[in-house]
This record gives sequence, structure tokens and C-alpha cells, in this order.
Amino acid sequence: MSSLSDSDRDALKLWVVLSRAYQALLQHAKADIGRSELTVAEFGALEALHNKGPLLLGDLQRKLLVSSGGVTWLVDRLAKQGLVARRPSPDDRRASFVELTRKGEALISRLFPEHIDAMTRAMAGLNPKEQAEALRLLRKLGRAADDRRIDG
Repeated sequence: MSSLSDSDRDALKLWVVLSRAYQALLQHAKADIGRSELTVAEFGALEALHNKGPLLLGDLQRKLLVSSGGVTWLVDRLAKQGLVARRPSPDDRRASFVELTRKGEALISRLFPEHIDAMTRAMAGLNPKEQAEALRLLRKLGRAADDRRIDG
């Protein structure tokens, strides 16, 4: 017999359901992004630069939720493809900006509208009001979990 409280059981169920929903939606994103021969991380970097403009490498890292080594590797790959370029920061010699090249801007401008459509279809299991409520609740959950992080 389980010694879990109803509250513990509900928290664990929520974690499983949230993980499964994320995996199902990630499959939609991967399928859509896969038509471009980009990885999800590469697409995410291009999308962030497209929507935010040039970003410091550290800011791009935080947006993509990758390690500093991971973002460096990612930017190197995109630069080799001619999709992004580095530009030294005029304020800090140790920092550099990452920006889209014309080729990168053309690619993401072509891909992003179709990606929006694909992800909108993937989210159609919730109506707009439910999506807004889910967004509010998930932000609340994420902030509270971040405040309670074990690793500090």
C-alpha cells in the first residue's frame, strides 16, 4: 500500500502529464523544423535573433536554456552555415553579439510563419481561453519551482 498523500500523488501525476504533453508537442516542433534540416536548438537560436535582434552570447544562452559551451558550439555551427555572425561588443571586449546574416534572416523569415501555423495546430487541443489559462498557470508553476530549486 502506498504511503503517498493525495497531494503527493497529484503532484507526481501533474509531472507525468506535463512531461507527456511536452513530448507530444515537441514531436510537432521537431517534425516541422525537420523540413529545414535545422535542429530544434538551431531553429530556436535563429527564431530568437529574428524576434529580438542581435543578442549578447550570454543572453542568447539564457533564452535557449543551454550551457555556455552549448551556445558557443551552436553559434559556431550556424556561423559555418553562414546564418549568423559574431560582432564584438563596443562596451565589453570579452563579450560579443550574435546577429543574423542576410542568409539567416531570409531562412527564418521563410520558415517561421509555417512554424507558427504548425504549433498553432498542435495547441488546438485547448481553445484560446484555455491556452491563456494554461499559460498563466504554467508561468506560475515555473516561477514557484524556480524559487524552490534545490541546487540554489
